Amino acid sequence: MAYSWSKIYESKVTTAEEAVKAIKSGDRIFLTGNCSVPQVLLGALVARAHELENVEICHALTLGSSDYVKPEMEGHIRVNALFIGPNVRQAVQEGRADYTPNLLSEFPLLFSQGLLPLDVAFVHLSPPDEHGFCSYGIETGLTKTPAESARLIIAEVNPHMPRCLGDSFIHVSRLDYIVPVNYPLLELPMTEGGLTDLHVRIAEHIAELIPDEATMQMGIGAIPDAVLRFLYHKKDLGVHTELFSDSVIDLVEAGVLTNARKTLHPGKIIAGFMLGTKRLYDWANNNPLIELHRTEYINDPFVIAQNHRQVAINSAIEVDLTGQVCADSIGPKLYSGVGGQLDFIYGAARSKGGVPIIALPSTARDGQFSRIVPMLKQGAGVVTTRNHVHYVVTEYGVADLYGKTIRQRAQALIRIAHPRFRDELTQAAKELHYL
Repeated sequence: MAYSWSKIYESKVTTAEEAVKAIKSGDRIFLTGNCSVPQVLLGALVARAHELENVEICHALTLGSSDYVKPEMEGHIRVNALFIGPNVRQAVQEGRADYTPNLLSEFPLLFSQGLLPLDVAFVHLSPPDEHGFCSYGIETGLTKTPAESARLIIAEVNPHMPRCLGDSFIHVSRLDYIVPVNYPLLELPMTEGGLTDLHVRIAEHIAELIPDEATMQMGIGAIPDAVLRFLYHKKDLGVHTELFSDSVIDLVEAGVLTNARKTLHPGKIIAGFMLGTKRLYDWANNNPLIELHRTEYINDPFVIAQNHRQVAINSAIEVDLTGQVCADSIGPKLYSGVGGQLDFIYGAARSKGGVPIIALPSTARDGQFSRIVPMLKQGAGVVTTRNHVHYVVTEYGVADLYGKTIRQRAQALIRIAHPRFRDELTQAAKELHYL
């Protein structure tokens, strides 16, 4: 049997330059993202771009080179970002790339249900096991369903990609072109540069809200990751999250993160993808503690809600005095995306004993502006509505908004705003007849 699949594998091996010749003008390509971007394939496509017209690349957050969104790509390659990362942000804001708003739980369904039919998927896989199955590795959740929906699958196969367990495999017979590569995966430390005093103060407030035996979700960024460093006195924590990073390792080794009391997938860390460093990737390789699953499952609020004491920790750009949370734009200027924030905030809210948290610093731009505002900026996107919000946390404390009147919400949010802006916020609240 091994001989059979290995012959299939060898018959599909080619170079990146040959593989991208399968791309035709007008094709739509899915690009696996996060730290799993297939760099060699992407580079080969960019090198051939002048031969092509109107090729669309769909992806969520991607790291690494942004050559494929440079101005000279106009007319050849156009990006459709379903989550805006730093490397494509300028192109989106200048109108040279597109943005499609979506809940992360529905991201893969846009492809499988034919709203965005795919001609080609670029994926990044581990080497095949003895049965001929490759793992999608550190980026499974957002990739597996789109890849299965594409007419052609072009795969980089990399010995640096860990073999992650769960619903994370594809057989070599399903691949159309195989490009062997050998380079280290991209890395993204969540707290690059170390934790600041601001992160510590916010994290300490959040940690007080987290009960023993809670199941954790952590969004992207320093604050959610920092919280994990203040949980060593907790007991039997678990993880059900769209992503996790290196700090999880230390909690597991300390005996705090056992997953033993989870009501769904007990004993397992359940996630869609990983963002971190080589330490995390090595630890995850063939680790039976970890299962990666499709994002439409991981982020389904009605799946999330099955976890008792589900904690959701997500960040924001600004919060208004009624509790509306903007996390995807600065006014009308598109900045990131909805991601999984609403999926997990709502899922945690429906969980027995759940704790949905929005966390943000009280100010922006070195204290020049308050992030607690009377009204969101004109054109700002509401990611978590005032009807869904529960806890809002800054370095000055916790505002519990759920079931509270507008007057009570305004008072609670002003209390956790930076002291420099409290009088101004109070006056604005009175003018708006909130107080």
